[in-house]
Parts: sequence; structure tokens; C-alpha cells
Amino acid sequence: MFVALRLCGYLSDMEQFSFSYTKTSVGKLSERIAALIGTARNATTLAYAPYSGFKVGAAVLMEDGSMISGANKESAAFSAGICAERAALSNICFGDHGHRVLAIAIAYNSENGVAMPLSPCGVCRQFILEVQQQQGMPIAVYMTSPNDEVIVVDDAAHLLPLYFSNSFLKQEA
Repeated sequence: MFVALRLCGYLSDMEQFSFSYTKTSVGKLSERIAALIGTARNATTLAYAPYSGFKVGAAVLMEDGSMISGANKESAAFSAGICAERAALSNICFGDHGHRVLAIAIAYNSENGVAMPLSPCGVCRQFILEVQQQQGMPIAVYMTSPNDEVIVVDDAAHLLPLYFSNSFLKQEA
């Protein structure tokens, strides 16, 4: 599938950006990616979501084939919580360049009966993108639903067009 978006009012000359994504099911993916999604689903059991009832798990596929998972943790002081995607990525030692991220899968269980693929929040999109930029190679994002529907984006940068990066910050010599 191909998506083209027009940024009305944001850019004066009406520039466009576009990206492609795949809509599929877990059964049509490779065994390795299906296992990654299974790991993300299992991580939802580790979620702490007493306020929203929205339990999210994420799993990261590393270049060496290992998988690292994380789950969301809510807090009564809402901003003190952490999303599953950032929890999983925070378990990685990024100083070791042999451990690059190939893909991240996101799964959830919700008490409200929602059943559509889950997209990362804006903060997680930025975090995933920064990991991608640091390692210098794309991270595929697998957004899943409880009924096995999957949306695949091959490059996390597509989820955050016109992103903010360290290139905007003052660089010290």
C-alpha cells in the first residue's frame, strides 16, 4: 500500500511526502518475525496498567537474532510511566555496535475491545527514530492487533515525517 500526505498550511509550497507500508497477517510473515510478535504479545503479561487497562508489550529483534522485550508501566503520576517500546529499547546496550536493532513489534491487550494495529505514540516514534539514527540503519516496525492483523513499515523514519533531530541542536567542537 502507498500513502501520500499533503501538509496543508505547514509548508508554503504544498510539498508532499509519501511512504509505503504493508498490511498483512501474522501467518503470512516469516517465522522469525512471527516469533518476534509472539514475544511482544507475551510481554503484555508483564505490563502494569491499573489505570487504563491497556497492556502493551514490545519486542526488539537484534542483528544477532536475539530478542529483547519490554512492557508498559503506568504510574499514578501519569508522566512517570513508560511505554513498552521505550522499555524494550532501554534494555539494549547501544555502546556495543554489534547489537543493532533490525525490527520492533508492538502488541497489546485492551479491556475496551479495540482490535486494530497499534501504532507507537509520538514519544516512542522519536525514541525509535533516534536509535535508528544512532545505529545508521533502518528499523522495521510491526504494529499488530489482537486478531493477527499487522501493519509493517520498513523504516521507522516514515512514522515521524519532519522529525526533530540532533542536527537542530548546537554542536560543540
